[in-house]
Amino acid sequence: MREEDLRGLIERSPWLVRALGVVRDSGLPDAWIGAGVVRDLVWGKRYGDGFDPSSVRDVDVVFFDPADLSRDHDERATARLVAAWPEPPWEAKNQAAVHAWYPAKFGGDPVAPLRGIAEAVATWPEYATAVAVRLDAHDRIGVCAPHGLDDLLDGVWRRNPTRVSPEVSRRRLARHRPAERWPGVRVVT
Repeated sequence: MREEDLRGLIERSPWLVRALGVVRDSGLPDAWIGAGVVRDLVWGKRYGDGFDPSSVRDVDVVFFDPADLSRDHDERATARLVAAWPEPPWEAKNQAAVHAWYPAKFGGDPVAPLRGIAEAVATWPEYATAVAVRLDAHDRIGVCAPHGLDDLLDGVWRRNPTRVSPEVSRRRLARHRPAERWPGVRVVT
């Protein structure tokens, strides 16, 4: 039932449906759109003034390709998406390579290699953003939500403790200002 709610919101966004089609047709292995753009769509429609694609900071595209862990692979993947549709601020990341760069970028202990997209999505900063979607060959929307969809659909900003410390969560909260951007969103600390 919750997945159908999310699918309905996405289907009523021609911009996001087009982005999903571009990602599907890009040829990137096991590619999904997730995190902030999905949250922005849902919370904009349910708790804010609507969804404005021009305000999207980035379109996080995750894919899984253990055959090439280079940072160049991410850049080539992003360039492929830009070539297909230049408008969105694409940012493609190979989740098979996260362990190779995560500690240097975010600090902390080394992380184990991820085994797939669902395992990667399960580590994202808030439960409401630990959601990814994709369009299959029959134009059906697939949903990957390892922690469920309740926080996303019910407007709850809650830290995912898997990799995000309380300090990092406070910085993200200050930067994203969810209660200001989406009146009605509840912050759980």
